[in-house]
Amino acid sequence: MGMAPEFPVTATGYESVLSAVIERSVGPQAAEIDRTGAFPREGVQALGEAGLLGLLSARNVGGGGESLEAAAHVIETVGARCASTATVMLMHYAAVAVIEAHGPQDVRRLIARGDHLSSLAFSEVGSRSHFWAPIGTAKAGDGDTVALDARKSWVTSAGHADSYVWSSRPLACQKTAAGGAMTLWLVPGKAAGLRVAAKFDGLGLRGSASSPVSGVNVMVPADARLGNDGAGWDIAMVTALPTLLVLNAALSLGIMEALVAEAGAHLARSRLQHLDETLVEQPVSRAAFARLRIRTDGVRAFLRDTLEALATGRDDATLRVLEVKAVAAEAASEVADGALQLCGDAAFRKELGIERLFRDALGARVMAPTTEALHDFVGRTCLGLPLFDAARA
Repeated sequence: MGMAPEFPVTATGYESVLSAVIERSVGPQAAEIDRTGAFPREGVQALGEAGLLGLLSARNVGGGGESLEAAAHVIETVGARCASTATVMLMHYAAVAVIEAHGPQDVRRLIARGDHLSSLAFSEVGSRSHFWAPIGTAKAGDGDTVALDARKSWVTSAGHADSYVWSSRPLACQKTAAGGAMTLWLVPGKAAGLRVAAKFDGLGLRGSASSPVSGVNVMVPADARLGNDGAGWDIAMVTALPTLLVLNAALSLGIMEALVAEAGAHLARSRLQHLDETLVEQPVSRAAFARLRIRTDGVRAFLRDTLEALATGRDDATLRVLEVKAVAAEAASEVADGALQLCGDAAFRKELGIERLFRDALGARVMAPTTEALHDFVGRTCLGLPLFDAARA
């Protein structure tokens, strides 16, 4: 990856750069990436060279210094063309949020200039999507080192990222807790002891390389720790989780916009020859299309409100963050199903593009924290309960 353009750029500037990269490198590869499950290396490299991997990096390390709103726009726009590439980018941005707050300056500078891709490594085989309760351990090694051991169940960009923001039990407490007790580490992607268990072969998001990763006696320096020992959940709540949930919602929105556009174009060009009318002229088709448009616009309004709540420090900001991914994920699934039904057998075939978008839309439901977990968090928050039950003795 080459040097990024000099920041700061205006919103119009980064949008123009983004549009060019999508048209040149991201969009044309999307169908083939879905077919083969190949990692979208060309698109990610082009985004890095355009300065977009460093969008959230601080200006004092050469980054864009842009807001979460700008990142949401990037993810939505990329996601409408290639959801796999957008998934790689959103997990990178979530990791960058932590690295910017607690990581070393040399890595921050590499990210800022587009030469470093990162990702989160939170979910584990033993606690599944309950990533706030890590099973993996961190133990003091020889000298000023720490040994990490874990079986991560879902790591985007597995085997392709230059680093992982890795969670473990705290050094000071190797007991499994119900939730909230973890420590974060910056682990090099090529560290000895890391192994990608298998190539990702999923229903959707097929180029995201979201594979299990095992770490056996992975030695990192003690200063690879991101924040204080045991403070991982607090760091995640302040930095990684808002970025992750908001950008997941933006990805769902991008997929929904693409589905609505494809459905509208299909209705406009498809004719009922015996009536000499297009499908657009049919009241039932128009009503079904309107439902898709209204559902999509509702998610956009909710996402904007969430971003405003975060930007202004509103009292309900945490609640909105916990809600936004669940709202968008379920809406995306509904719109995908509705577009498939509206366009009929043409949508069931691959050439229209709706079939791929349908599969990609389902990913947000199962990506941690899942819709069910978020519903529980929202319920607990609204009813005055702690997010986690007290640990059993």
